[in-house]
Amino acid sequence: MLLLSGVFVIRRVPNLYVTTLAMLLAGSIAGCDREKQPDGQAAGGEANISPGQAKPGAALDRFEYQLDRSQKGKPVPTATFRGPDDAAVTLADFRGKPLLVNLWATWCAPCVAEMPTLDALAGASGDRMAVIAVAQDLQGAEIVDPWFQKAGLKNLQPYLDPKNGLLDAYNSALPTSIYYDAEGREIWRIIGAIDWQGKEAKALLAEAK
Repeated sequence: MLLLSGVFVIRRVPNLYVTTLAMLLAGSIAGCDREKQPDGQAAGGEANISPGQAKPGAALDRFEYQLDRSQKGKPVPTATFRGPDDAAVTLADFRGKPLLVNLWATWCAPCVAEMPTLDALAGASGDRMAVIAVAQDLQGAEIVDPWFQKAGLKNLQPYLDPKNGLLDAYNSALPTSIYYDAEGREIWRIIGAIDWQGKEAKALLAEAK
């Protein structure tokens, strides 16, 4: 593992080590675990967290994230989620151009803090790249749609994954962003919040073909 300009780069290490490292770093990179179930228990054995929407436009003192290349070449997961029109969709439906998938939730402060920069990226990408933000809120549209209306985002649309199928597939914390090439093969993933308008993000996004 190398540390370059605050970015963790993981190379040729066993999956178990990567999983353990991601779990250890999740608490130190301003990430979030899962939302509590109605019975007060966190889903999937994850740590409990007090749910409640983070305000649109909420700011952080700084963005902190981990760059993980250990899953490079891995195909998109098969989990089904809901599109803005409430139709079932999978990540395979986006093949044909590079795809950036952002897993977030309304109650996750780092997620909300990076959302304006992700929205700007979506607007600037045009037809060159697809950018989607998939909410992991257990209440789905009931809580995500009002958040979007208040946030005033101009380019992103509310994709919903209330069953956390994608979060389970990636076994990660929030926010997590995964970048795929046009064939649906993973290039890298980022765990934590990043400025999608910054130089580091732009350099990473230039890697897709």
